[in-house]
Amino acid sequence: MTPLLHGTYAAVLTPRDADGSINEALFRSWLNFLISRGVDGFAINGATGEFCLVTEPEFDRLMQIVAETIQDHPSIRFVAGVGAAGSAAAIRLGNLAARAGATGLLLPMPYFFPYSQADVKSFSRTVAASVQAPILLYNLPQFTSPLAPATSLELIRDTDNIVGIKDSSGSLDTLRLLTSEGIPATRIVGNDGALAQALVERVTDGVISGVACALPELMTQLYRMGCIDPLATSFEHLVASLKLFIAQLDPFPTPWGLKIIAEARNLAPATFPFPLAPERVLQTAQFTAWFAEHRSELQVQ
Repeated sequence: MTPLLHGTYAAVLTPRDADGSINEALFRSWLNFLISRGVDGFAINGATGEFCLVTEPEFDRLMQIVAETIQDHPSIRFVAGVGAAGSAAAIRLGNLAARAGATGLLLPMPYFFPYSQADVKSFSRTVAASVQAPILLYNLPQFTSPLAPATSLELIRDTDNIVGIKDSSGSLDTLRLLTSEGIPATRIVGNDGALAQALVERVTDGVISGVACALPELMTQLYRMGCIDPLATSFEHLVASLKLFIAQLDPFPTPWGLKIIAEARNLAPATFPFPLAPERVLQTAQFTAWFAEHRSELQVQ
C-alpha cells in the first residue's frame, strides 16, 4: 500500500490579529514560506493550530486558503484536523475539508470528557462512515482520550475509511504494532521528540511536525537524513539540535513557544488567547535571546 502521506508535513499555526481574527494574509505567506523551505505538505487545524479555538466558518476559510495556495504546487498536499467534542461537528468539518481537496483528515478523539476505548471506537467509526476523505486517527492523549495500540490496530484493520494514524503520544508502540503485524497503514509520527527513534527503527512513513512550522529547515533535513542513514554523525547532530530546541519549548503551553520563534523569524506576530503573565513575558524574552544565539545549529541562516 502506498502511504497516504510521506515525508515532512508542517503542522501549521493559525496566525491571529490582536482582536482574535485570523490574519489571512500572514497565513497565506506562511504557507508559501514553508513550501520554499522544502516541506512536503501541511497539517491544518491540529493541536499546533489550536483547533479548539477555531470556529467552523474560520475552518472553512482556512481550507479555502490552503487549496488556493497549493494550486501551483502539485506535489504539495494537506491534511486537516477535524477535532470536535462530538461526531456531528467532526463530520461537518471533515466534509468541508474534503470539498476543499484535503488529502486526508486527522481525527482526534472527542475532547474534554474522558472516554473508554469502546466509546472512541464508536466515535471513530461513526465519523469514518460519514466523510468523503480518508482518515488518519490522531492519538493526542495530552488533550483527548488516548487510543490504545490494540484499538488503533482494530480500527485501521476493520474500518474501510480509516487508513492509518498520526501518533502524537511520544510512544512508538502503535507504530511498532502496525509494522510487526504487517497492517497496510500510513504510520505518522506526530511528536517531534519521537521522530529520530522511529526513523532508526523504520516504523514511520513521515512526520507531522509542529517544530517544522517554525524551523522547517531543521525538520526537513533531519527527516531526509534519517531516511538515508539514521546512524550517520550528521543525523545525530541534527537530532541533538532538535532535542535542545524541544527542551526550550517544553516550559510553554502548546504551541506558544513556536509562536515566539515564528515572531523572531518575522513570520507572524505572536498572539495568545489571553494576556501573558509577567513570568511568561520574561520567559519569552529569554527564549527569543536563546534562539538568536542558536540559529545556526538550528539550520536557520
